[in-house]
Amino acid sequence: MTHVITQQCCNDAACVPVCPVNCIHPTPDEPDYLTAEMLYIDPEGCIDCGACVVECPVNAIEPDYDLPPESMPFVELNAAYFDEPGRRDYDHVPHPGPVRRQWSAEGSTGPLRVAVVGTGPAASYTVQHLLAQRGLDVRIDVFEKLLTPTGLVRFGVAPDHQSTKQVADTYQRAWRNDRVRMFLGVEIGRDLDPDELARRYHAVVYGVGAPAGRRLGIEGEDLPGSHAATDVVAWYNGHPEHATAVPAIDAERAVVIGNGNVALDIARLLALDAGARGRTDMADHAVDVLSATALREIRVMGRRGADMAAFTVAELIGLRAALGARLVRSEELGPLTAQATAIDSYKRSLVEALPTEAPADAGLVVVLDFCRTPIAVTGTDRVAGLRWARTEIDPTSGVARASTAPGDVAELTCGLVISAIGSRSVRLGSLPFDEARGLVPNTAGRVLDPETGAVRGGLYVTGWAKRGPQGTIGTNRHCATETTDALLDDFLAGELPAPSQPGDIAELLPDTITVAGWTALDAHEKKAGRESGRPRVKVVDTEAQRAVITAALWPERLAGATSGSGVDHS
Repeated sequence: MTHVITQQCCNDAACVPVCPVNCIHPTPDEPDYLTAEMLYIDPEGCIDCGACVVECPVNAIEPDYDLPPESMPFVELNAAYFDEPGRRDYDHVPHPGPVRRQWSAEGSTGPLRVAVVGTGPAASYTVQHLLAQRGLDVRIDVFEKLLTPTGLVRFGVAPDHQSTKQVADTYQRAWRNDRVRMFLGVEIGRDLDPDELARRYHAVVYGVGAPAGRRLGIEGEDLPGSHAATDVVAWYNGHPEHATAVPAIDAERAVVIGNGNVALDIARLLALDAGARGRTDMADHAVDVLSATALREIRVMGRRGADMAAFTVAELIGLRAALGARLVRSEELGPLTAQATAIDSYKRSLVEALPTEAPADAGLVVVLDFCRTPIAVTGTDRVAGLRWARTEIDPTSGVARASTAPGDVAELTCGLVISAIGSRSVRLGSLPFDEARGLVPNTAGRVLDPETGAVRGGLYVTGWAKRGPQGTIGTNRHCATETTDALLDDFLAGELPAPSQPGDIAELLPDTITVAGWTALDAHEKKAGRESGRPRVKVVDTEAQRAVITAALWPERLAGATSGSGVDHS
């Protein structure tokens, strides 16, 4: 018997150091780690000890004898990874895990003061890594522009992937540490300028993600009915800034451009039946809108072939389990390229096994299209269709080019187009920013001056704002560790500028909501969820969130009392 990692894998590698025989790969120090879809357990090396099961923060590891039928492909998937040459050439001894330094207070003139901007995975792993340093006297202030922390976990992870969201439980333990303060509802660049933070801390770490969608660069993409995936995902996940970004649902056909995990998430969630959707933490406004949808077909259109598709095998398995016979594929899958790995080939075999037609009574159908390049979104006042060209793929080089032959160009009638081709970071006040690459210029997390290329002392970046939107939630743990280690190296070398502005930052933020406010809102949402058979019912409107927090922490205010400063220091 062996254990198997399933589709909920967060890839943070917490399971790696507890394995006594080092059979979970790739490890963070192996080249494949940053590009791997997930982690894999070698079925020939696993001794069925179960140590990894206890350590996994998202309950993604299960024994192979206890898998439900829809998860059985993960047995083959875990084995396929190790079919590549050299993948079993590892020492059967425990992996050492991350190195934690032993700090001494000798010679210290006070605590290391760090500001962390953001509360998503990368920012939260930064807080965790700083707190884990033995003997280090560190004080951390965390700033989040919304009243609801966790970033990507709350607003990016699909509402029906509840086990993945459990990773946030580890973040919240760090936020409640007495060396950490959280300032919610504080936007850097609006309420505080980056230069103000730099004057008050030894170091400032930005983990602000990549909230903007990348553009297609084709005619018609700005027509009503054409949306960026980032906006649609934020809409159904209840982001307060996107609550009114309602996609058109009066159309019978939608096209999702791109074939990464986000594209499959969107297609699955738009196609879920009302009962399944009602068991998620999808925002109520999205549940109501999608319950009245006129959609009959959703096409997921990718430029490349089935083996080169950006979606992971795990995401495909989940899509198939959710939709059953309502998931079909087009005839053309493209050639198997020379670059295809064992995982790529397995992915292709799963796609090939899909039917090309759905039953007549299937209802809303999702179609996976390959080798199709979008040329233009058509329509006058709103989206009416999508013009596309067949993609020609060289099986040797893998190079893909849109065909210009008249017979290879076609138009598909549709009323909704969602572009899921990636995301990018946005400029934040005076913080250096590379517009061309859509990220903060840096080396190993140290922010660089865009004019001179010199390191900007005391400024750091982590996560998608550092490296671009790559990897899974857990990949940010490795990224945050690299950035935090750079910060600590600079601190040890005496290269961090001392804070030049006296006083407590809290004096500038008298009405800030802190971690106790979020705890109250979190409890309110979960209680409402229990009452309706859902994981939680999200409070979306910011003023409504404040009202819930006020009622829980300062009920006298609802009665018109004026006592209390408005700052919760707990």
